[in-house]
Amino acid sequence: MPRRSAVNEKAFPSRTLVVDNGAYSIKAGFASPTPDSTNCHLVPNCLARERDRRVWVGAEIDTCRDFGEMAFRRPVEKGYLVNWEAEKAIWDSTFLDTKSKLHCDPDETNLLLTEAPNTMAALQANCDQVVFEEYGFATYSRHIGFLPSSTCGECWRLRFFPGPSLNAYNDIQHLFGAPARGVQSSATPADCVLVIDSGFSHTTVTPVYKGRPIHQAIRRLDIGGRLLTNYLKEILSIRHYNLINEEHLVNEAKEKTCFVSNDFKNDLERTWQNGSRTSNKRKTEDEAKEIVIDYVLPDYNTGIRGYMRPHDPSLAAKVKKMGAMANPGGVVEDFMTLGNERFAVPELLFNPTDVGMREAGLPETVMQSLSGLPSGLRPAMLANIVVVGGNCRMDGFMERL
Repeated sequence: MPRRSAVNEKAFPSRTLVVDNGAYSIKAGFASPTPDSTNCHLVPNCLARERDRRVWVGAEIDTCRDFGEMAFRRPVEKGYLVNWEAEKAIWDSTFLDTKSKLHCDPDETNLLLTEAPNTMAALQANCDQVVFEEYGFATYSRHIGFLPSSTCGECWRLRFFPGPSLNAYNDIQHLFGAPARGVQSSATPADCVLVIDSGFSHTTVTPVYKGRPIHQAIRRLDIGGRLLTNYLKEILSIRHYNLINEEHLVNEAKEKTCFVSNDFKNDLERTWQNGSRTSNKRKTEDEAKEIVIDYVLPDYNTGIRGYMRPHDPSLAAKVKKMGAMANPGGVVEDFMTLGNERFAVPELLFNPTDVGMREAGLPETVMQSLSGLPSGLRPAMLANIVVVGGNCRMDGFMERL
């Protein structure tokens, strides 16, 4: 009888690197038994070139002081990783540099990587090839959600886990102050979760049932932070300064000043320059002061970052005549007066037709997603909504949604 050959499989490493490879930034950290926000690190997912042609890679941008006319190259387009040449340079700087907080030895590390829903098979195969051949991680799992739901024995042997989803767990409410549930209930996926992910490239609505996404009900809205930033650049370049080449400056201004209006028509009327259209001009002017602000542009020479302050009409009138004003410290500053731009730009998420886009807004997209589900699941989905992404951090977003 032939002797059976012994199979010596290498033990799995104890260290697992979790990477959410977003279009704007990489959220990454090492898994631990006691999750802590300090374990997660944000790394800009881009290459940037200064005016003097110096190139900054990934986290190096955090040490940059002059963002004037900086050009960005991002490996993720429309939510999909399409440029591995640029992405590899960022990953090398983030995961292989000994000075990085996320430094690791791929041979002794498991990789858990996220991807966008309904990613094309060719892009998935390209990603798998780079991870195995260029980096050689010990094990590798690619998912589209939040936390792993299940794997199979055959996949463990192949050291690759094509997991269908990463998933929110039952103890979601504990994150928002609700009493903690039992250990057993928090270790299983929530039965119904409606995930709304509004990020840099696009917005996706994904229904998840018992840890698995319902693919036929996934809906995508091609509006994200990049489009909002570009729209704000156009508005500011027409009304104030030419900022077409100042992506970083405008994006920073958007994050600090923009908000989602819960009454768009009324807020637009409040900021209307001609208050005589209303019955009480004085009241309209006072209400407009709550929205109209001055945004002081950053001074890259002194290292002063942009910030907003209450609007001063008298100061704005002087600037029109003199071109620039010095603050009490004697530093000359430039600023822009922002009014309806603050809420007209985020309004595109809810009414894309304002700029001629033939797409449904976010509420309609959610309802379209729910219409693809059995009627019995719809109330449970609406009762358990998880909202993620940078756009949801804008003031008023949750209330409007």
